[in-house]
Amino acid sequence: MPALNVKFLEVDFANPLVMPSGILQEVSAHYQAEKNGLGGITTKSMTREPREGNPLPRVVKYDHGILNSVGLRNPGIKVGVGEWAKFVKETTIPVIASVFAVKVADFVYLAKEVEKINPAMVELNLSCPNTVDELGQPLGMGAESTAAAVKAVRQALKKETKILAKLSPNVNNIGEVAKAAEAEGADAISAINTVGPGMVIDIRRKKPMLGNLVGGVSGPGIRPVAVRCVWEIYNSVKCPILGMGGVETANDVVEMMLAGATLVGVGSAWYRHGFGIYNKIKADLLKYMAENKINKLEVLVGKAHG
Repeated sequence: MPALNVKFLEVDFANPLVMPSGILQEVSAHYQAEKNGLGGITTKSMTREPREGNPLPRVVKYDHGILNSVGLRNPGIKVGVGEWAKFVKETTIPVIASVFAVKVADFVYLAKEVEKINPAMVELNLSCPNTVDELGQPLGMGAESTAAAVKAVRQALKKETKILAKLSPNVNNIGEVAKAAEAEGADAISAINTVGPGMVIDIRRKKPMLGNLVGGVSGPGIRPVAVRCVWEIYNSVKCPILGMGGVETANDVVEMMLAGATLVGVGSAWYRHGFGIYNKIKADLLKYMAENKINKLEVLVGKAHG
């Protein structure tokens, strides 16, 4: 009998579908994510100080996906930890607590704060592309800076606390960056963050549509990039991968797993299709498994590598 459950870093997920960070803006909205069949949830990335985010509008659709320039809008770590602590206690599915900084010391501080609420894992968002003008290049843009951040956080957290390093596709060799993260203590890799930044211009107003002019590109148009990145990461590390980028169908989930992902993020699809997309993907996954005589999804992980 086919079953959708998977194990990731010794944590049980009822299915491989995970809500990536920053898709839902309010903590309360994540209860709907759980109710609508997701296997896991990633919090909005929390920063040391409160952030109002980039100017409106922050999200626009284009033919093959979405551009977003939310700019890490959040109430800051002190308030954020309090809001998410209640959710972590009440939810029945694993929660990955995400934090973002551009300084190693800030990553350490933030990770120690979110560790207090006992999430299933801590994600180091080393790759947000929407704050470069304001905050500078993310640490995940280089292997050495990635390694420095992961090493410092690993040393500061409890041994049992699991760390994910979230990486950017906008690098020359994402496999090298992933390898550096793993070498310094990352328990898993999360990839990819959005591509770009990109721009969409309103031809009637003759102006860029985003308030911040540019934003990260997500949705179906970036899926081939995401699959290639997951493939390269799988070839470079031994740790498991949370793969994401343009996934909207059960076939997309299977493709991402064949490339090397164990968990699969499905985010921008929510903007395009609503919460119903998750149960549809799960139903279609079960159908695929039955047709192909597959009982456990784990057998698909990395299978395309031969």
